[in-house]
Amino acid sequence: MVDERSDAGLRGRDLIGLGGLLAGCVIAGLVIGYLVDDALGSEPVGVLVGIGLGILAGCVGFVAKVRAALRG
Repeated sequence: MVDERSDAGLRGRDLIGLGGLLAGCVIAGLVIGYLVDDALGSEPVGVLVGIGLGILAGCVGFVAKVRAALRG
């Protein structure tokens, strides 16, 4: 007898993807912030803002993917 609930939820590869999403957003924010700082000469403001926005984007994406996985 197979439990139907075993397909719902997050599996190992899903968790790895979530970690990659978080890391990718923060790294992308860091790189974009560095490029903005380099272009405008506004060190460390762009990097700090970029990291903050990357963390925010990562959290929003994380919550969206977890909710979708738990619903489906």
